Amino acid sequence: MLPACRTQGDEFTIPTFDLVPRDVEGFMDELWEFQSAFHDCFTRSEPRAHFFDYMVGQFSQLARKSIEPMALHVEGGTIRGLQRFISDVRWDEEQMRWNYHQLVAEAMGDPEGVLMFDETGFVKKGKDSVGVARQYCGALGKVENCQVGVFAGYASRQGYALVDKRLFLPEVWFTEAYAARRAKCRVPQELSFQSKPQLAATMLQAIVREGLLPFKYVVADCLYGQSPDFLDAVDACVGVTTFVAIPADTRCWLQRPRTEDKTYLYKGDARSKRVVVAPHSAPSSVAAVAASLPMSSWYQRTVSEGTKGPITYAFARQRVTLCKDGLPDRPVWLVIKRTLGGDPKYAYYISNAPTSTSLRTFVWLSGLRWAVEQCFEEGKTELGMAHYEVRKYPGWHHHMLTTMLAHFFLWHLKLRLGEKSSRADGVAAAEIIGRRLALAHRDD
Repeated sequence: MLPACRTQGDEFTIPTFDLVPRDVEGFMDELWEFQSAFHDCFTRSEPRAHFFDYMVGQFSQLARKSIEPMALHVEGGTIRGLQRFISDVRWDEEQMRWNYHQLVAEAMGDPEGVLMFDETGFVKKGKDSVGVARQYCGALGKVENCQVGVFAGYASRQGYALVDKRLFLPEVWFTEAYAARRAKCRVPQELSFQSKPQLAATMLQAIVREGLLPFKYVVADCLYGQSPDFLDAVDACVGVTTFVAIPADTRCWLQRPRTEDKTYLYKGDARSKRVVVAPHSAPSSVAAVAASLPMSSWYQRTVSEGTKGPITYAFARQRVTLCKDGLPDRPVWLVIKRTLGGDPKYAYYISNAPTSTSLRTFVWLSGLRWAVEQCFEEGKTELGMAHYEVRKYPGWHHHMLTTMLAHFFLWHLKLRLGEKSSRADGVAAAEIIGRRLALAHRDD
C-alpha cells in the first residue's frame, strides 16, 4: 500500500481501499448487476456472457489471470470464446466509456475532483505484441522490451479510479518497416504518432467534451509538465488548476523580460524575430532559483503518513515566467519540494494557480499522484492488469477497460456498503473476493 496524502488542512483526503469479509455477501449478484449496465455495448448475448466471465476471472485467486486459466476455472468458459471476445469481437467502447463515466460521476463525482495522468509499462517477450519495443519501463525503472500505456485517473473524497487509457505506439511503429505488424495487430489506419503527453492531452480534451466527470485539478509528472501540448490542453480548461512536475533544468525568469521585434536580412529578404531586450539576463534553471532562495522562503510540511510515521518535506514557492525557445512564455508558480537532512533531494513543480493560492494547497497537490499509482498497483497485483497475452490493438484496450471497470467495481461495492467497510479490521479486497467466489458458478 502506498502512503496516502494526509496533510493537515487539506481540501479533502482521498480514502484508501479496504473491505471486511461480511461486507461481500451477495458479491456475485452485485457484480452481475454492475456489469449488466454495459450490456447495451454488445450486440449479442454471447459477448455479454464472456464479459461477465472475464470480470469474474479477474477477481479470482488464480496466480496468473490470463485468458486460458480464467476460462478453465469459470463454469462454462471456453478459451477460444474468451480469446475472440477480447481480441476480435466488436465493442462499442465509446458507449462503454460513457456508461462508465456516468457511474464514476455518480459514485465519486466532486466539483473539486482531481484528474491524474501517468503511464505504466508492461514487460513483454518477443516482437509481435502491438506497440512493443525497447523503451523505458517505469515499473522496472529501466529500458526494457515492453508496452507502455498512458492512463487518466480520477480521485475525490469518495475514492479513486482509472477513467481512460491509450496505448503508446513508439514512432518506429509508424514506419513502412512496421506496416505488416500494424496490419496484423489491427492498428487503426487513421492512427498517427502521438507522444505520451499528446495522448494525455487527447484524453483530457475528450473528458472535457463529454462533460460527465467534474474536476478542478490536474496533476502529472515531469514528462507532461515539460510538454507545451499538455499544458496548452490544461490551460484551455477554464477554472482548472494544474500542478505538474518539471525537470531541474527547466529555465525561467524571476521577472518577465521585455521583448521586441528585431529585423534582419536572410538571403536578401527582410525578416523579423522577437528577442529579449537588454539588460535582462539569461533565464535561470529552476534548480538555480531554488539554490538562491533564502532560508526564510522554506517551510516544513507533512505530506503523508508512511509505514514509519509522518513524511515531511521543506517547501518553497516563487512566481516565475517560463522560458520557451529563448522567449518568455506563461507566468506560473514554481513550487519546490526538498527532502530534509544533510543531502537534500529536490523536486520541482509548476502551477497555473491564482496568485492568491496558499502554500497549503500546493503541499496538498504535491501528494495526490499516489492515487493513480495505487490504481496501477492494485490493478497489477489484484486484477491481472499485466497478465494479458493479447497481441492486437483492440485486445489491449479491451483488457485494460475491463480491468478499469473491475477496479472501480470494488469502489462501487465499498461505497454501496457504506462507511462500515472502512473499519480497522479490513483486509485486502482480492482475499475477500477469492474466498467468496470460488470461481465455480455463473448465473445464466
